[in-house]
Amino acid sequence: MPLIDGSTDDLAEVARAARAWHDGTSLAGIRQAAPFVHLTGRFEVPDQDPARLAESEWQSMRLEAGELEYAWKDSYQALIETAHAEPALRVLYPFTSHWALRFSTTTRPCLTVVGPCLIADSDGTYVVGRDFTGDLGRFATAREAVAAAVYALPSGLGSVTLGA
Repeated sequence: MPLIDGSTDDLAEVARAARAWHDGTSLAGIRQAAPFVHLTGRFEVPDQDPARLAESEWQSMRLEAGELEYAWKDSYQALIETAHAEPALRVLYPFTSHWALRFSTTTRPCLTVVGPCLIADSDGTYVVGRDFTGDLGRFATAREAVAAAVYALPSGLGSVTLGA
């Protein structure tokens, strides 16, 4: 997962960013060395607390969803924001695969996938399934899809733990 990203036509700026990374410069320092760099907010958790890592990933996902330039941006952003607002999902570690929102009871690198897969479809509807098939339904709103996902969560999930 990227800790930084960005775009520039200036190869010298790219070289400055790469040199700073190579030299072990902090993420904020890389941003200072190469202003085109965008900090994603991922994994800036010094104590590796799993709950804070999950928060960090949610923050990054929400930021990314708000910056997308795809046709389904609005429905994808609504899905991410609605899922984040749901306490039962917010305590889990979120991740995406092929733009499908998934959840884990462990942080990266070794994810323990739990619960359903949520997809914001290109037609503005939302698909929920045990995998990418949508076998749990198609919904008109992100709120309905998230409610179906919460209902499909296994009971007794504990706090997120470090994936090792």
